[in-house]
Amino acid sequence: MTPAARDAAAITLLDRWLEGQPLEAALTNWARASRFAGSGDREAVRDLVFQAVRRRRSAAALGQGESGRALLLGLAREAGQDLSTWNGEGHAPAPLSEAERALLAAPLPDLPRGVALDCPDWLLPDVDAALGAQAEAVLRRMRDRAPVFLRVNTARTTLEAVAARLAGDGIETRPHPLAETALEVTANPRRLRNSAALAEGEIEMQDAASQAVALAFAAQAKALAASRVLDFCAGGGGKALALAAEGLAVSAHDIDPRRMSDLPARAERAGARIRVLGDVSAGGWEAILADAPCSGSGSWRRAPEAKWRFSAERLAELLRIQDQILDRCAALTAPGGILGYATCSMLRAENEERVAAFLKRHPGWQSLSDLRLSPLDGGDGFFLAVLRKQ
Repeated sequence: MTPAARDAAAITLLDRWLEGQPLEAALTNWARASRFAGSGDREAVRDLVFQAVRRRRSAAALGQGESGRALLLGLAREAGQDLSTWNGEGHAPAPLSEAERALLAAPLPDLPRGVALDCPDWLLPDVDAALGAQAEAVLRRMRDRAPVFLRVNTARTTLEAVAARLAGDGIETRPHPLAETALEVTANPRRLRNSAALAEGEIEMQDAASQAVALAFAAQAKALAASRVLDFCAGGGGKALALAAEGLAVSAHDIDPRRMSDLPARAERAGARIRVLGDVSAGGWEAILADAPCSGSGSWRRAPEAKWRFSAERLAELLRIQDQILDRCAALTAPGGILGYATCSMLRAENEERVAAFLKRHPGWQSLSDLRLSPLDGGDGFFLAVLRKQ
């Protein structure tokens, strides 16, 4: 596919998304119907679509419209990109109109703050309250693609050995300071899917901030000499695997067991022993990690459409769910045990305010530590509070 043909495909996909089709479904359906598109074409179209979704507000303002064509026009205008290849020939988009040519030639306007930072206006006060002077820098970083990180299974190998092995496959990496288990992929990340290191359980795809949270909680659990650790909201099991790699005896639970369907195979590949629990009714757990459902605002670079679906009503619903999870885990924690409350959110309402509300409801608990990470630290936005039952 030519670059212009990729633009045309992205325009079609963005139109489908704007009409209500989920982004991943639109991309999957297009790939299946477009056998002519090679893997490089599919990845390039995907990158273009995701960038337009990340920058939906600013791109729509600069392109003066809510359509796939307007969004790409807005991206091109911001980047100073020449669109002379939009000539209507072959699979290229239709030629630029006189109005579009004039728009591309015009100076960039001063956009309202929420538009320029691609943040919903209603959410800006919450972001400012949470991030203070760093709010603008964080939101600007969230307008671009997130780095690709690997967690090295240090129970089986070392960062140096994995880096050398991946280099043999043409995959370049470097250690990242957020976590001692983290490698950032700096070249050819798409080759990872075929790498032997991934197939053999030496690495897992996991954000560096997520790794940092797992390591911080593991350190507290090991200091307590916890013999049983429960990952209460395990999801796909990334943190459960990270905890197991630290030598902890881990059990995993999720309210939707289907989310954990791949965990047994991943654990076997990694050489980890993880019990998958469909029900958790008995208490007495010495350490519980609850990575609670949240806005995901810290990871909106990876799932950008979630930012535009999010609402004040959904936030209020999440706060109720988070309180319920904390109360449930409190009942399951043994006296003297610890509870780690984590989110991939940057909002105080989901983080510090939930912890404060919990401590007010449960006077027999104390806060041991908290950790707040933002994309300025290199990974996703994450929060961890470790609480202890007296």
